Amino acid sequence: ELENQLTAKSKTLDELKQSLASNGSAEQTPEAQSLRIAELCEMKDSIVNQVAQLKASMESILEQWRAYDEIYAEVSLMTTRYLYCTDQCKPSGEEASLEALKKQVKTLQ
Repeated sequence: ELENQLTAKSKTLDELKQSLASNGSAEQTPEAQSLRIAELCEMKDSIVNQVAQLKASMESILEQWRAYDEIYAEVSLMTTRYLYCTDQCKPSGEEASLEALKKQVKTLQ
């Protein structure tokens, strides 16, 4: 999206340069127009550089989010397994007898 906006701004800038060069202005001398065009070109180059830096930064951030999502899924799975194990291994009041625990061990084996 930013690249599309930058392309549109570049086209607009090129049109302005052509308009200034072809029409000329009674208020500005050709030297002043050339300086203004040079300033606009510098501004355009600065914006292009900023967009490139932003794009690289965003790619880095997206990669970090992908890593986060993978690690989060792994931790979530481990937590679920842990909760299941603790729930299955926790004896209730009636199951606290030695015989009930032996049966549970046999079942788990």
